[in-house]
Amino acid sequence: MSGHSKWHNIQQKKGKTDAARANVFTKIGRELAVAVKEGGPDPNSNSKLAQVIAKAKDNNMPNDNIARSIKKASGELGSINYEEMSYEGYGVGGTAIIVQALTDNKNRTAGDVRHIFDKFGGSMGTTGCVSFMFNRKGVITVLKESTDEETLMMAALDAGADDLNSDDEEVFEVYTDAAAVLDVRKALEDAGIKVESAESSLVPDNYVELDDGQQATIIKMIDALEDNDDVQNIYHNAILDEEEDED
Repeated sequence: MSGHSKWHNIQQKKGKTDAARANVFTKIGRELAVAVKEGGPDPNSNSKLAQVIAKAKDNNMPNDNIARSIKKASGELGSINYEEMSYEGYGVGGTAIIVQALTDNKNRTAGDVRHIFDKFGGSMGTTGCVSFMFNRKGVITVLKESTDEETLMMAALDAGADDLNSDDEEVFEVYTDAAAVLDVRKALEDAGIKVESAESSLVPDNYVELDDGQQATIIKMIDALEDNDDVQNIYHNAILDEEEDED
């Protein structure tokens, strides 16, 4: 998610009900399956799988579930037919939104995503209509209560990170090259810094401010998209107030 609101979205997911958590695990299981199909079951030689495993652990997915998903994908590659799809468009207030999905039925997923855009006052556009506003980066979050900015900055620079954002009240965000996010994470953890999450993400160049009503609409839209089984990731450039984002 965008800038300072990204952490609160992760935090919200971690606090959801068992049913909602199971939905997150199902989606991550789908990502694990696709990663295994593309590069094999060994995370040491499959960097995409290694990133998805890290994401699974950050979301408190049990190790048994992770191992089972990898084993199942390894033995049933022929039955896995998910396609990676990306949808772009605008939400209220000119918010740029990118939706990434893994689907076994492109027509169904495209129709579902378009319906959600329309329902919440947005419009789905053509490929490339908003993606030029985002850059692929690694994003690592570290709780502010666990370290100070100077210590983290020195460790991050030594680890090869590109930048540090301290705008959020609760976490620091360390930005890296997308391909280096796991290496930087390991270096930070080796330096004694506790990492809350680390993943490859789409980070917007600029952000848009919304009024309270627009923020509420965008949050409802994001929730509706996340409830769709095929949707894996949602990126946007809206500034969401923390109290709004946690509702």
